[in-house]
Amino acid sequence: MRAVGVDIGGTKSAVCLGEVSEDQAHILYKCIPRKTKTYSAQEMLDSIVKDILFCMQLKTSDKIEGIGISCGGPLNSKTGTILSPPNLPGWDNIPIVKYLEEKTGLKAWLCNDANACALAEWKLGAGKGCSNMIFMTFGTGLGAGIILNGRLYTGTNDMAGELGHIRLSNFGPVGYGKMGSFEGFCSGGGITQLAKMMIMEELQLGNKPFLCRTFSDLETVTAEKVGLAAKDGDILAMEILKHVGIQLGKGLSILIDLLNPEKIVIGSIFSRCYDEIWPWAEAVIREETLPLTRQVCQVVESKLSESVGDIAALMVAHYYSNWEIIK
Repeated sequence: MRAVGVDIGGTKSAVCLGEVSEDQAHILYKCIPRKTKTYSAQEMLDSIVKDILFCMQLKTSDKIEGIGISCGGPLNSKTGTILSPPNLPGWDNIPIVKYLEEKTGLKAWLCNDANACALAEWKLGAGKGCSNMIFMTFGTGLGAGIILNGRLYTGTNDMAGELGHIRLSNFGPVGYGKMGSFEGFCSGGGITQLAKMMIMEELQLGNKPFLCRTFSDLETVTAEKVGLAAKDGDILAMEILKHVGIQLGKGLSILIDLLNPEKIVIGSIFSRCYDEIWPWAEAVIREETLPLTRQVCQVVESKLSESVGDIAALMVAHYYSNWEIIK
């Protein structure tokens, strides 16, 4: 199937043209990504339409059959409406599917970005061959896409997989508007908050940690810096990621016993800091989960890594055009 993929993120949005099938996907052309926050919702929609029309004019042997849209939720995939994503201010009740279909004449489908990534990892990546798997984002935010019995599970109103708000501790960094939440511990912003808390404790004791020597430098602390320092053997950075790993283990234990998956695939920060995070998470999983569910579940890194957004958007078009879930 030849399709256009539209990947709308809080940082950037991109359009690509690709060839996608049940077991492979190839990007044939990618338009220059745009910084989402520098455009209003309407301006970005018009830019997306412009890019799609450009892709339609490219000389290709096959006709473009549809548009797959991957976007952060909440959204309504059945009506094709973006509701009010926290990472997309001003994108409230945007009927994106109707708009793109009217402007391009192509059929379009909308999918939550975590669900779209789950489809991509299930069909082409680390979850290939599984009937029951979970894909977890672990980047700007935390969410999950769930494959159950060989089919994407989205819940009653597209809210399945919103793991970020689950409270794992009464205290801790804030994520999804909640202190001590799964997203608070297991996201880029959450790790940054946790690092600042632990650095402040060290500074108040009169210590000068490598990550941040003075209070005035606290704003320079990022999750990326923590990860790099941990890989270099910095004790405080390693301790920060130990806390992250322990909380990740708690959250994964709930998923393992609740859904009994074959695989849990985790991307982004988990892949980049696997050695620093996973041993602590694994120890918690061993302690907390039922042996029979634990023994059949593998927790693995994403195979599609940074390319997953474009591939995921293309896979949305392929999956929904075949299954006809959205009417």
